[in-house]
Amino acid sequence: MTERTAIYGGSFDPLTNGHLDVIKAALTIADTIYIGVGIQASKTPVFSLAERMSLIETACREELGDNASRLKVVSFDGLLVHAARDHGASIVIRGLRDGTDLDYEMQMAGMNETMAPDLQTVFLPASPSVRTITATLVRQIAAMGGDFRPFVPTAVVGPLTAKFKK
Repeated sequence: MTERTAIYGGSFDPLTNGHLDVIKAALTIADTIYIGVGIQASKTPVFSLAERMSLIETACREELGDNASRLKVVSFDGLLVHAARDHGASIVIRGLRDGTDLDYEMQMAGMNETMAPDLQTVFLPASPSVRTITATLVRQIAAMGGDFRPFVPTAVVGPLTAKFKK
């Protein structure tokens, strides 16, 4: 049987329980998953690229046990389809929370298919318990001193708290 390699791209600023939910689901359909941490010049992230990559590795090791060995955290600064090709992925993983995500992700999948017809986009619905979580809301809650702990893996709590200490 051929090994199935997937890529799951995002900014992961920070990694949330929603992201982790998608990663867990992706492990059921791919043998190896590249978690592509995107670099966008137009955005100023809370965590540096190195911090985001480290948090993902730590959280996945803590939360996924032996399955974490099937994950490879990489960075990319161009198109996700190029990163997929660079790492030999044939599957692009995208998480969906709601209909708004679906509309946007369908557009992206269509564009990606035109640029890279050999890549298959797979949509994975978020579990109900994490469907409302976004990294943007987590950052806002943390910045305002709220309790963001229910929304992120344990490994993210300390570093995110430190970013917003007053």
